[in-house]
Amino acid sequence: QVQLQESGGGLVQPGGSLRLSCAASGSAVNTMGWYRQAPGKQRELVATLPSGGTPNYADSVKGRFTISRDNAKNTVYLQMNSLKPEDTAVYLCNYHKRYINGREVDYWGQGTQVTVSS
Repeated sequence: QVQLQESGGGLVQPGGSLRLSCAASGSAVNTMGWYRQAPGKQRELVATLPSGGTPNYADSVKGRFTISRDNAKNTVYLQMNSLKPEDTAVYLCNYHKRYINGREVDYWGQGTQVTVSS
């Protein structure tokens, strides 16, 4: 069982910045990332980053958000700049692992609220 510990989030004015962190237990060979869910909307990918791989971003956050990770700490970060009101959502950390036998597992953090408002 993988446990995820999220931190960061909060209230910020439009144009501001926030940084989210997510530390995972378990294997460091994985893909970690962030998804978000706004009220009344489906969960959507924000950014993911495999260990030893390249990042993948949603078009809506390209150029504003940066995902990074510290493999030694099994921790992923999301630096969010130039925040917009439409970025308001609960942000959820995701841990995804695919095993050699093809089995895939996903674990989710409890979510952290990001509110962008003046």
